[in-house]
Amino acid sequence: MRVNATREERPERPTEVDGTAHLFSALGKQIKVLRENASMSQRELGVSAHCGEDLISAMERGVRTPQPDFLVRADELLAAGGVLKAAVEDVREAQAKARTRHPDWFRDYARAEAEAVALHDYSIQAVPGLLQTEDYARAVFTHRRPLLNEETIEKRVADRLARHQIFERWPAPTSSFVLEEALLQRPTGGPAVHQGQLQQLLRVGRLRTVELQVMPLDREEHPSLDGAFILLTPKGRPQVAYTEIYGHSRLITDPYEVGVFADRYGIIRAQALTPRESLSLIEKMLGER
Repeated sequence: MRVNATREERPERPTEVDGTAHLFSALGKQIKVLRENASMSQRELGVSAHCGEDLISAMERGVRTPQPDFLVRADELLAAGGVLKAAVEDVREAQAKARTRHPDWFRDYARAEAEAVALHDYSIQAVPGLLQTEDYARAVFTHRRPLLNEETIEKRVADRLARHQIFERWPAPTSSFVLEEALLQRPTGGPAVHQGQLQQLLRVGRLRTVELQVMPLDREEHPSLDGAFILLTPKGRPQVAYTEIYGHSRLITDPYEVGVFADRYGIIRAQALTPRESLSLIEKMLGER
């Protein structure tokens, strides 16, 4: 199957219509009230629940979906008396509905990504959506042309952040990312947003299930100057390739074409800095070394 699209459209059942956004918002408010009643900071809850402070903040604001296992842990940590556990089945149902939240041209890929057992991403102009912070994603959507209204911007930011759940499930997919050094140097959103994004790359790059590499600017040879792409292995199915430009997407399943992208990715990884060298470079950009 190959999917080609000519324009971007709103999903048939966006979250603001099917009600899942309201569920996540209400659940986030409950978590915040319970946390404050327990006299815990976001950081303290994050440490106890084995997740980051930023994730707690995002869940409380309704822009990230609390995972069922988090709700079970948080219910006990916050002495919620089963209030959060009672929402587990509703969250699972909402997650299934959320698969329709993306634009039509992106929906097939989003569905495959959500169940992937392996994902390999080569990006050239912007930090890939799976690695973007909330502020970085908002800057991307705010400055794109034609301009989007505020409601659309906030919805797309929430939809993008929801995809980050791929790193929170277990077993997590085997993931690797190769980023062109130039995109790390571009201060998208301004100095503070740029710094926060680099810190996010360090956090994700240190996960056991993720390998993050940087393709330095001084390489004289390059096997894929014609664009970014993603290699994805859905559960129980062969590897596919995905490309996207200006709202035109291709989900490629032809074995020969997928093999071409796989060969390119192997060469790119060989030419890029090692994961350890890449994290060291980002640390230097942050002034930590």
